[in-house]
Amino acid sequence: MKKHKVNYKLQEFKANHITKIIAKREISYEIQLASKLVLDELCFNWNKTHLENQINDSIDTNDKKTFMQLSKEYQPYTWE
Repeated sequence: MKKHKVNYKLQEFKANHITKIIAKREISYEIQLASKLVLDELCFNWNKTHLENQINDSIDTNDKKTFMQLSKEYQPYTWE
């Protein structure tokens, strides 16, 4: 597991001469990876559903040209 890095920055305020410590913590690799996977899955599902709706609309309107174009775009989503 990747260790957390903490950066400290000291700032001096000239108004009341108080030193403030600001800590910055980086997000762990596991959380970054999990969030990327969740976002990829959400985008994949949305794109697939959107294409399915467009294909269904083209079938309902008997638009063969649009149907053929959308079916080519949909082919990568059938590899599940």
